[in-house]
Amino acid sequence: SLGLSQNNAGGLLFGLLVLIGLSVWAYQSIERRRRGEQDRFGNLSILTSWIRHNRRLVLNVEILFFIAFAFLAFVRASNPELTSAEKPMELMFINSILRSPTFPPRDAWLSGYAISYYYFGYVMTAMLAKLTGVPGSAAHNLMTALIFALGVIGSYGILYNLLSLRQTSDIANKSDLLTRRSFLAPIFFLLVSNIEGFLEILHRLGLFWTDSTLTFWQWLRDIDVWNMIWRPEVTTFNFWTWLGIKDLNLPPAEPLGWIPERYLWWWRASRVISDYALGGGFKEIIDEFPFFSFLHADLHPHVLAIPFGLLAIAAALNLFLDGWRGELNLFGFRIRINLMGFAFLGLLLGGLAFLNTWDILIAAALVLGAYVLTRVMDSGWGWGRGEDILVFGLPLGILSVLLYLPFYVGFSSQLGGVLPNLVYPTRGAHLWVMFAPLLLPLYAYLIYLWRGERLPGKWWRSIAYSLGLVLILWSISWLIGWFIELTEPDLGALFFQLQGVTGMGSLFVQAGQKRLLSIGSLITLLVVLIPVLAFLIAARKTQIKKNSDTNHSHESNIFVLLLITLGALLLIGPEFLYLRDQFGTRINTVFKFYYQTWMLWSLAAAFGVATLIDKLKGFWNKTFGLLLFGLLLVGLTYPAFGLLNRTNNFNLEQAAAIRKSIRAADDFFIREALRDELASVWTLDYFDKVQRQNPDEAAAIRWLQHAPDGVVAEAVGGSYSGYARISTYTGLPTLLGWPGHESQWRGGHAEQGSRQGDVETLYSTGNWETANQIISRYDIRYVYVGELERAASLQEEKFQRHLRLVFQQGNVAIYEVP
Repeated sequence: SLGLSQNNAGGLLFGLLVLIGLSVWAYQSIERRRRGEQDRFGNLSILTSWIRHNRRLVLNVEILFFIAFAFLAFVRASNPELTSAEKPMELMFINSILRSPTFPPRDAWLSGYAISYYYFGYVMTAMLAKLTGVPGSAAHNLMTALIFALGVIGSYGILYNLLSLRQTSDIANKSDLLTRRSFLAPIFFLLVSNIEGFLEILHRLGLFWTDSTLTFWQWLRDIDVWNMIWRPEVTTFNFWTWLGIKDLNLPPAEPLGWIPERYLWWWRASRVISDYALGGGFKEIIDEFPFFSFLHADLHPHVLAIPFGLLAIAAALNLFLDGWRGELNLFGFRIRINLMGFAFLGLLLGGLAFLNTWDILIAAALVLGAYVLTRVMDSGWGWGRGEDILVFGLPLGILSVLLYLPFYVGFSSQLGGVLPNLVYPTRGAHLWVMFAPLLLPLYAYLIYLWRGERLPGKWWRSIAYSLGLVLILWSISWLIGWFIELTEPDLGALFFQLQGVTGMGSLFVQAGQKRLLSIGSLITLLVVLIPVLAFLIAARKTQIKKNSDTNHSHESNIFVLLLITLGALLLIGPEFLYLRDQFGTRINTVFKFYYQTWMLWSLAAAFGVATLIDKLKGFWNKTFGLLLFGLLLVGLTYPAFGLLNRTNNFNLEQAAAIRKSIRAADDFFIREALRDELASVWTLDYFDKVQRQNPDEAAAIRWLQHAPDGVVAEAVGGSYSGYARISTYTGLPTLLGWPGHESQWRGGHAEQGSRQGDVETLYSTGNWETANQIISRYDIRYVYVGELERAASLQEEKFQRHLRLVFQQGNVAIYEVP
């Protein structure tokens, strides 16, 4: 970013040498501190002794990484497409970074501008691609496999450390048992999914579809309170219409079966939560979870940040266990951490903001929460804990910004404050469809802590704090709503019209009734939040040690309770408030917060399950085992059927058919062509398929990938389309890619100006002077003419007369400006 190094192989190797040098320095500093100490291996270095002591663990983790990477690489090779949803955007970022001479990297969809996005993960992808000589179209799929594998071993490592803390005498030194238990983390985090996939099977079977009037529901209608919110026209109860998940509320296709066959049924799992206005308008809400991301091959920042989000959890655990023991004096204040640990946390938090800005909230809360809990375990709760947050958090935040200052200087965001969520509470049924595979283990674990370990808890204080938090959030949301109505009456009037109400008073009554109808989600979350707060408020070492099996088992419990607490708060927040962006709804807030909650709760659920498996005996152990089997069966239904659907049964049938044709073919050239086709059944480079489907355009893209740098003109079209494909595959900047996405990233259309109209004029005008003015204004070097350009009233003669034809194949031509 300062121009001291170039974005090329030399700059990459220089960065690698700096990293190696820092690693050597860090290792030597550790050795100096440990010099003279004896361990079980004598005078060996600390690294050598650690490897000898943990060689079996090291081997297990390396094998686990390889299996995870190979598995997802094969999944992506079975369906390597990079054209659906926002994959072209992700590929553009990768290729644009590969072609940018310096940083911040160029935005290939808006020539003359840098990328305005949290793009650190794409920098990592591009650097690995540059280092290995892999094209961007293959690097996308390989990076997806890499993130999955890093997520597997990252979650495995966290659970391994948590379980090792609470080892009791009956399982001490049983590393095999500890190793097996730790597999629960990647299973719950990356494989277990929401229960929409299981519901798809029930729906396909036609179960619970027949309408039937239920006496219970008739009885509820007779209650006065229920009459306030009951719709009198509803006289029958149908499970699927009551559940209200889009597509599942429609009759199942005939003939009935059990394998989901509806078009894009797997996509619906990421849209199980629905927001309906008081007037009945529908708003789609995104609620992705990790396995959906990898099934969809979504290489968005929230996916790229997964290994580093896990690293933040591990760093918080290390801080909680006093791993950076020391004392740091900052501006007269003493912080219980050494300089190395403080610097590392600043590097980590700043990097997470660069990777996926949304993650900074949970990562900072985790680190601050872990630090505060270390003080609580020693000194208890009090006003001093607020001082700890300020003294520790403020300089840490400043450091995290300073370390990544070049990113913040050029970054603009569409976020614009906080808006109130007055009329869109999450339905309890939808929340359970989303989180049931995690909620049930968490409930069981909390009950065990209460009745099994008999953890002390401040119950009445926790109830007061939890209900107070809800009341405060609810009050703030309405205060913001009233303030908006007073300061922006036109916006308030539009909102009232959309909701079908006459004013704030009517809105208040109807919104309250709707929230009462959807109270199940809030109750569900409070049942989680109240016990964890009760245990955390009472978290003192002296109180907990006597009820623990070892001196450290309570520490793992307390840290897991912190994870559960933060996850619950992330879900409660969007019930009342959401971050304002260009969408104007809570779609992004729910998306990001729910995703982060899945990470936290999946680790906590895995720890809870491992604890219960070890602690429960006899009847309860067998009962819990059966319930766990059923839970995993439901939670793994989506991955099993989703993989088969997305990969066409891993293309095994197609490959078998081609092999059969090869054996039956008599002609040598036919056999060779079939062998080429068989080789392309599994590929990690989607461009291979582009070359077969459109060889002329693929050849032009290849030419531009090796051509001198410059701006390329191509046709402009809408988002989620085939437009902007040249800049996407070459990394060369074009005048304008997907206009809608550019406005999302930059918070408006100001930077685009008249570019879309200018591109249309460039191709359609017959006047060379007009075209030349546009070429000069945007410093265009290449004019691309392909199928999409010819479909837009192309006047090609002016290019043929005044520009140099540098490439032509079939219907594709590239002209270079002299």
